Amino acid sequence: MTYDYDLFVIGGGSGGIATARRAAEYGAKVGLAEVGPLGGTCVNKGCIPKKLMVYTSHFPSLFQEAEGYGWSPVKSTLDWDKMVTAVNQEVERLNGIYQRMLDNSKVELYRDYGKLLDAHTIVVGEKQITADKILIAVGGHPVRPNIPGIENTIISDQMFTLPEQPKRIVIWGGGYIGVEFACIMHGLGSDVIQVIRRDKILRGFDEDLQSLIQESMEHHGIRILKNCEITSIEQTSQGLKIALQGEQNTEMVLADTIGLAATGRKPNLENLGLEKAGVEVKNGAIAVDKYSCTSQPNIYAVGDCTDRINLTPVAINEGRAFADTEFGGKPRLMSHENVPSAVFSYPEAATVGLTEAEAKEQYGEDAIKVYRSKFRPMYYVLPGKEEKTLMKLVVHQESDRVLGAHMVGDHAAEIIQGVAIAVKMGAKKADFDATVGIHPSSAEEFVTMR
Repeated sequence: MTYDYDLFVIGGGSGGIATARRAAEYGAKVGLAEVGPLGGTCVNKGCIPKKLMVYTSHFPSLFQEAEGYGWSPVKSTLDWDKMVTAVNQEVERLNGIYQRMLDNSKVELYRDYGKLLDAHTIVVGEKQITADKILIAVGGHPVRPNIPGIENTIISDQMFTLPEQPKRIVIWGGGYIGVEFACIMHGLGSDVIQVIRRDKILRGFDEDLQSLIQESMEHHGIRILKNCEITSIEQTSQGLKIALQGEQNTEMVLADTIGLAATGRKPNLENLGLEKAGVEVKNGAIAVDKYSCTSQPNIYAVGDCTDRINLTPVAINEGRAFADTEFGGKPRLMSHENVPSAVFSYPEAATVGLTEAEAKEQYGEDAIKVYRSKFRPMYYVLPGKEEKTLMKLVVHQESDRVLGAHMVGDHAAEIIQGVAIAVKMGAKKADFDATVGIHPSSAEEFVTMR
């Protein structure tokens, strides 16, 4: 049978675009449907604008720390509108780059919703298009709990277009999105209250990492209400009245009308026509095998809509592995082991491999040895700040293999990215010990721990 396309991609985020371009490089005829801005969540409503706001939030601390080095005091105020405008201009610039990349790759772009009619047919707007293979890369979206008054809150997507800076903000959720925005808004000068359902933030991360970030956030002035649920939100003339249930058993009145619900995300599966194409869904996500293939042998899915590891580089790698295998004659799998990640909190954190708890559960407590180093970096000595850095290696004693590396502190993501190569290659603690450190640096602690 003759099809309109060798590959049709539904979704123009980072994963979908990377896959489309890679397949086109191999000579495939490729089409792609995306109704929204190109680049998906990461470029438009996530990683990129958020990281730019992280940079913005660090300047007040830098101004203060400079005095310890002899610089005169700096009095500066944030122009919120200028920041938001600059951030969104950069996002628009990146949208244009993605458009040019698709054009240069000769990928045909359809600016409309795509949905499945059957295993080989996609409806895009009013057109019916056929394809030999189909890739679903539609990402995910934030969800808000169903409680009275939830409509008075915003989701993380809306943080980048607020018309003015909130003086006081309540953030509901202890995951990395909630933690990052709590630190951003505090750094920008807002009073921040974070409400979490458990006793610690960042569930699933190493416990030492959780503890140090949480202690540091509270030390800096972020109020964290633990083991709490928000039961209702009411708009009043004084602001938002938020009712809490839990250890605190209190009610709060905010001076602003802004509350951020960062309580989770789920795949964008609505109106995709998955049932018409016979694509299986499990636990609210598209079910795929190790090759990213769905229950239909010609339909694949990558990225957040499969709810494996919801990170942009993972979606890109999954998609490129699919394209290499199906169109490039270079079969390969995307490994989901030892994927590094970071939390752009203050202090920053990054991690790769197993946590201490995971390693002990997998190998047994006696089989694991943990190396830790906690110290004040040299940078903070002259400013007189008691900021702490934590570095940690989780090692399997019998093989000496480093199973996990974790860090809290300045430039954690940049440092762990390099360490991740060693962990991915199966480096042993002896390999770390044999590596000469760069002195003076914080990173050298990873090769001097005993």
